[in-house]
Amino acid sequence: MSIRPVLESRKAMPAMEGAGVKLHRAFGFQDPSELDPFLLFDDFRNDRPIDFAPGFPWHPHRGIETITYVLAGTVDHADSLGNQGSLGAGDVQWMTAGRGILHQEMPKGNIAGQMHGFQLWANLPGAMKMTAPRYQDVKSKEIPEMMDDDGTCVRVIVGDYRGKTGPVDGIAADPQYLDVSVPSGRRKTFKVDTRRRAFAYVFQGRASFADAGRPQGVLLEKEVMGKEVNIRDMSGNRTLIRFGAGDEVTVQAGEEGVRFLLISGAPIQEPVAWHGPIVMNTKAELAQAMAELRNGTFIKPAQ
Repeated sequence: MSIRPVLESRKAMPAMEGAGVKLHRAFGFQDPSELDPFLLFDDFRNDRPIDFAPGFPWHPHRGIETITYVLAGTVDHADSLGNQGSLGAGDVQWMTAGRGILHQEMPKGNIAGQMHGFQLWANLPGAMKMTAPRYQDVKSKEIPEMMDDDGTCVRVIVGDYRGKTGPVDGIAADPQYLDVSVPSGRRKTFKVDTRRRAFAYVFQGRASFADAGRPQGVLLEKEVMGKEVNIRDMSGNRTLIRFGAGDEVTVQAGEEGVRFLLISGAPIQEPVAWHGPIVMNTKAELAQAMAELRNGTFIKPAQ
C-alpha cells in the first residue's frame, strides 16, 4: 500500500463564464496533461442571484463529456436535439457531447437565492470524439450513499466504492467521482486505482491530505480530538489538491470536519487541440469544427 503524495495544493481562482456567471475555476485552459483525462473544473457557488442568473446560453460542445453536480438551487437545460430538463439539489448530469451538440444551462437559486454546483470536463479519446451525443440524468435519490460508524459519509456518483456502484456508467475516462464528508478530527483512507490520475476539491471545512503522521521538523500547533494536527498544512474552502502516484489517499479532517470531492480517471495520453468547449486531437480537426460552426453543419444527423 502506498499513500499518494500531494503534488500541489492551490486555490480556485475567480472567473466569469457564459453570459456573466461569476464562478471559481480550480483548473482549466492550462496544461491538459496535468490532470488527464480531466480538462476543467468549475465551482459555480453564489448567494447573489445577480451573479449567476445570466446563465450559460446556447453554446457548442464537441469531443468532451461534461459532468454537472448540483448541491443547491436548480439548473434548467435544453439542447439542439430536443432534450430538456432540470437538475435539482443532489442531482447529476453526465453529458457526452461526442460529435457535437448545442445546449444551454440556466441556473436558478433556491428559496434563499443560493446556487451551488460543480462542472467537470472530461476528454474523449480520438476514437470516440465523433460518437453520438447522449445524456445521463441522475436524480439524487438514485445515488448510493454510505455512512461509516464514525460519521464519514460517501456519495458514490460514478465508479465503485466498497461494493457500491454509482449510477452513471459507460464513461470513457473510467472515472471514480465521490462526494466525501469526514467528521471533526477523523483520519480516513480511500482506495484509488493506481492507473488513474487523482485530485480532491475541498468545498467545506478543512483537512490535511498529506500523510497524517507528524511532519519532520514542523511544529504542530493544535490538537483535534486528541490527535495532533499541523494547522498550516490544512486545505480549506475552494482548494484543489493534486495527487501523485499511489493506491491510497489519506485525509485528516480539521476541527470543523471537511467535505470534498475525490475524483480520479484513467489518462487518455493523446494530443489535445483545444478551443473553448471544443476539444479535438489535431489543429486540422479543430479548424474543421470551427468551420462547421460557421456554416451551420456542426450538428450531425443521427446515424
